[in-house]
Amino acid sequence: MLKSLMLAKAKECWEQEHEEKEAEKARYLAERIPTLQTRGLSLSALQDLCRELHAKVEVVDEERYDIEAKCNHNTREIKDLKLKVLDLRGKFKRPPLRRVRVSADAMLRALLGSKHKVSMDLRANLKSVKKEDTEKERPVEVGDWRKNVEAMSGMEGRKKMFDAAKSPTTQ
Repeated sequence: MLKSLMLAKAKECWEQEHEEKEAEKARYLAERIPTLQTRGLSLSALQDLCRELHAKVEVVDEERYDIEAKCNHNTREIKDLKLKVLDLRGKFKRPPLRRVRVSADAMLRALLGSKHKVSMDLRANLKSVKKEDTEKERPVEVGDWRKNVEAMSGMEGRKKMFDAAKSPTTQ
């Protein structure tokens, strides 16, 4: 009820403003443009009147063209300045994106249309990895650490360590 009353009041105000603008326009035109009296004028007087009117029209057209050119120039300058401001800011305005949860089937239906019945199981194409494979990659040697220290002492031990470190990467 309140909304309809507000809309009715707004419509009345808009109509009143429109009528006021029309009245102001008519008053302005009556001031600026005198009534044209062509009755009883000779052919030469009518031709002089036409020349005067054409001269006035040319002046108004020149002014209109100049104003239009200035307006276009200002519009271009405003666009350039807006681009410079965005460049100085460092990033362009991005619209806020909302997260939408859509299944793969629904997405394909939206892309391909409702005629195509395509079901796609994305998990079927994944490679299965067994837990045992990961354990085999890193064998752990458990032994007497003293034997290892004695075997690795000296230059030959360092060479063995160097070769051992090199061999897994070359495989």
